[in-house]
Amino acid sequence: MPDLAIDTQQLVKQYGDTIAVAGLDLKVAQTTIYALLGPNGAGKTTTINMLITLIPPTSGRALVGGYDVVTQAAHVRQCIGVTFQDIVLDPGLKGREILDIHGRLYRMGAAQRRQQIDLLVQLVQLEEAIDRPVKTYSGGMKRRLELARGLLTGPQVLFLDEPTQGLDPQNRASIWQYIRQLNQEQGLTVLLTTHDMEEAETLAQTVGILDHGQMVVEGTPATLVAALGADVIRLRGNGHDEGIQLSLQQLAFVERIEPGGEAGLWHLFVDDSSRRLADIITIATTNGFHIEAISVAQPSLGDVFLHHTGRALRDP
Repeated sequence: MPDLAIDTQQLVKQYGDTIAVAGLDLKVAQTTIYALLGPNGAGKTTTINMLITLIPPTSGRALVGGYDVVTQAAHVRQCIGVTFQDIVLDPGLKGREILDIHGRLYRMGAAQRRQQIDLLVQLVQLEEAIDRPVKTYSGGMKRRLELARGLLTGPQVLFLDEPTQGLDPQNRASIWQYIRQLNQEQGLTVLLTTHDMEEAETLAQTVGILDHGQMVVEGTPATLVAALGADVIRLRGNGHDEGIQLSLQQLAFVERIEPGGEAGLWHLFVDDSSRRLADIITIATTNGFHIEAISVAQPSLGDVFLHHTGRALRDP
């Protein structure tokens, strides 16, 4: 295995006049968890689909596990595991049958299949349900079964496209625990896409943010947050938005103002939030802005996302 589990060079995917991925250079080191973030339509799923050999790139090159995704696609498929954004399970089959069929497709021997299935069923805590039809599973159980399927063949690189979408907090925490455990104990490399900033901050050693098919910023979550360099005052209300924005921008201690992704929500980056709160409230009220809520916080990965993409976390 090379030092890089994933290595793309000027990767491009174009559909007619639409460029979904535009010259992407993505480097993911072995044994790391990398979170790929971006608004809807930024190119995340298209990137993953190229890396797992579902669609060919228009130009550029991509290596996964040291293998070229175009000229060595069969080798790539042998060294990866995948869970897709949408649950893809036959509801009429039992959980064990789904895993067994997947192992057969990869030409795993019967003894090896049984051993791996037993180990993974314990890992994802599906012992009591594995011999029931999948149609009886909850959403969290289906996600855990998909994770087991993605791990069945012992992949070197695991691709997770929105792995906890639609799950309740308890199931999300369980999935996170499995992913961390696999990374720490087995050295599994993970590339995940997510809209969940908490998920990215909790799991990933490295975060990359895509927009318009290009990498706009990359680094550790802590480094990206620290680069914003200011406290955040979140101001929500209604009134003359342009007027209050202009008035607040004129204050020397306000480094910048960014919309919060919905009407009436503003993020104010200031040098010292505890000292500046009273002044901001005064300016807002004197400019006819009715404050519904105001809070003070350190910058988060969500603030980094909005700063670099200028959009809400979920586009309509």
